[in-house]
Amino acid sequence: MKTRLAPFVLLAALCLVTAVHAAPPQGGPRFLGPKPPEKVKRVVTLVPSLTETVIALGAGSTLVGVSSFDEAKEVAGVPRVGGFVNPSIERVVGLEPDLVLVQPGPGNQRAVETMARVGVPILLLPLHTVADTLEALRAVGKALGKQKEAEALVQGIESTRARIRERAKGSRAPRVLFVYGFEPLIVAGPGSFADELLRDAGAINVAAEAGSAYANYSLERAVASRPEVVVDAADVDVGKDKVASLPLLSQARWVEVPSMALLQPGPSLGRGLEELFELLHPAAKPDAGTPR
Repeated sequence: MKTRLAPFVLLAALCLVTAVHAAPPQGGPRFLGPKPPEKVKRVVTLVPSLTETVIALGAGSTLVGVSSFDEAKEVAGVPRVGGFVNPSIERVVGLEPDLVLVQPGPGNQRAVETMARVGVPILLLPLHTVADTLEALRAVGKALGKQKEAEALVQGIESTRARIRERAKGSRAPRVLFVYGFEPLIVAGPGSFADELLRDAGAINVAAEAGSAYANYSLERAVASRPEVVVDAADVDVGKDKVASLPLLSQARWVEVPSMALLQPGPSLGRGLEELFELLHPAAKPDAGTPR
């Protein structure tokens, strides 16, 4: 039984599946409700990646509420306000936030719009792609008066991506199946966060023609895709043995993501990409620019 990752991972993946099928992205960051104060002192976040963003910007002291799935030690004593799809309106309003940071989705739309109507400033931050993530870093930095810190984080991520792409040029591109869940089989398809990072890491996403970013993939298609590497990013092992025993899939090299860095679209994106490269290219020479 897996214990290394929080239940948020599978929940977030399934929420993203719903979001992709239910509604198109609504563009970049945008505000709902009243305008936040010039100096934001009280912040609530509804997903761990946005909590991580606030902390990475050096504004962790402003956090007065976080999601039920947050595990960062910096917010161990901070009140919980529910999850991605079921935030508690009463708890959020009761904390009197200057700003609530939200990853929008069909599941939380009604609750978030209600908060805005009763006077809570909301910043909606789509996090579907790498570009979304970098734009969100800048938007949160601007809202919290941390523009320089945000730009430094963005430049660090871009630098890491460029370095990993350069390293990947010297390695053969493995065929990869990136799995979020086994029963049903949910994989990273075209336009997903992982699909972009697989390309950065010099890999071929065998589900690139899946038809959606977070695709419900048939076992037959999984076998026919003939992956050389299966990346297990699922939160639980239910159904894994069945998938792993299938012809051709049983011959693939199976690896597990070592941390949340690859799964949370936030400031740890660069570290997640480095971890992915090491998983896919274990024989590659160590990179002097990678922290050890």
